[in-house]
Amino acid sequence: MKNLSRLLFAMLLVLGYSNSNAQDQNNPWQINIGVNAVDAYPNGDGGLFSETIFDEFANVTDHWNILPSLSTISVSKYVGDGFSFGVAGSLNKIDKWGDISTNPDTTNEVDDLSYYGVDGTIKYNFLQNTTLDPYVGVGGGYTWIDEIGAGTLNGTIGLNVWFSDNVGLTIQTSYKHAFEDYLTTHFQHTAGISIKFGGTDTDGDGIYDKDDACPDVAGLEAFNGCPDTDGDGIEDSKDSCPNEAGLAELNGCPDADGDGVADKDDNCPSVAGLKALAGCPDADGDGVTDADDKCVNTAGPAANNGCPWPDTDGDGVLDKDDKCPDVKGTVANSGCPEVSEEVQKTLNEYAKTILFDTGKSTIKSQSEAVLADIISILKEYPTAKFTVEGHTDSVGSEKLNQRLSDSRANSVKEYLIENGIDAFRLSALGYGEAKPIDSNNTRKGRANNRRVEINLAK
Repeated sequence: MKNLSRLLFAMLLVLGYSNSNAQDQNNPWQINIGVNAVDAYPNGDGGLFSETIFDEFANVTDHWNILPSLSTISVSKYVGDGFSFGVAGSLNKIDKWGDISTNPDTTNEVDDLSYYGVDGTIKYNFLQNTTLDPYVGVGGGYTWIDEIGAGTLNGTIGLNVWFSDNVGLTIQTSYKHAFEDYLTTHFQHTAGISIKFGGTDTDGDGIYDKDDACPDVAGLEAFNGCPDTDGDGIEDSKDSCPNEAGLAELNGCPDADGDGVADKDDNCPSVAGLKALAGCPDADGDGVTDADDKCVNTAGPAANNGCPWPDTDGDGVLDKDDKCPDVKGTVANSGCPEVSEEVQKTLNEYAKTILFDTGKSTIKSQSEAVLADIISILKEYPTAKFTVEGHTDSVGSEKLNQRLSDSRANSVKEYLIENGIDAFRLSALGYGEAKPIDSNNTRKGRANNRRVEINLAK
């Protein structure tokens, strides 16, 4: 019962240690349950210790003390970079304890002695995540033979052979050097089944949280535990359309019409179109989508709804640029007709016949016909600007003649405006008697000098 209580005490120490550390790595815990063998040969009665310590190391029959039942249990925790720390408890029955000092070749037979111990070990594993997992260790503990105990310094070598990610076979040999003369230095060999545990898998997807990029959401191993909801091979975090299976080149979004524009960005998702037009077609290639193009098969500008600009008057100037779209003109004059010398001459021939009351600016009624002809000509050139010029003969004072010429020029201008000519196209200017075209010495000459001219503004 004493031996059993001591073993239970050792196990409580192990369990206490295992519960004192947080589980923060995949399967950080390893528990081993098995049997142990104790070998004190050739260090027996007399404390013999020499280079012969490894003599008959594998002589199981003559020197090893083996209890044919569960006799050792250990727990270790991985702490990182190949290192782990463990605590082990063991018990045994000793009937062979080293050799006889007076006859080293003879095994020292003893009565059944109780052997039990508690040991702590720091281990280093050379290979991790492999089937064969060798390790070395160093540590210390306390060992009792019956009621006598002493501290030990331990050196360990061992090998884990993993049958799966969690279950394996562990074989280990420890050299235990005693600090007290009454406890002989000896070997302790163990073999048993090891189980790794303690990994956390919060979302239950089979990937431990430490390696799971999405520990709270069940996912796939291929994506480090992250989900692919629509199953298109693109994890949700990188999938612009996580609930619809799509194409990798479109970040996981579908493209129903195959035009290279994802449906979510395609204004015409059922008809193949152009990326530049948000997936909509443009049959005539004019940059206007067919849905908005009033001339689907004829290229035209967007400003004209995809139709070519018309040239109503056929003068080579498109209506959009033609200041006189209904009157044939010249390109140089923005589509408007240009006033020729002949037209200018005709205007002045008409203008010269405008009659005024003597000494006044009042236009006589018989001049209405000729003014109508003038208005008709001016309307043929809707963008041309003209100057109405008034002239007098030299009869009377120069000041009076200047005032009369100004007044008559303005009278004609106002008449033209009142009868449909835009005011911005007309200006009026009187020259008095300054620009005669004939002699003022004859009646006929003076009649010619009293005139109105309508000239194209320069």
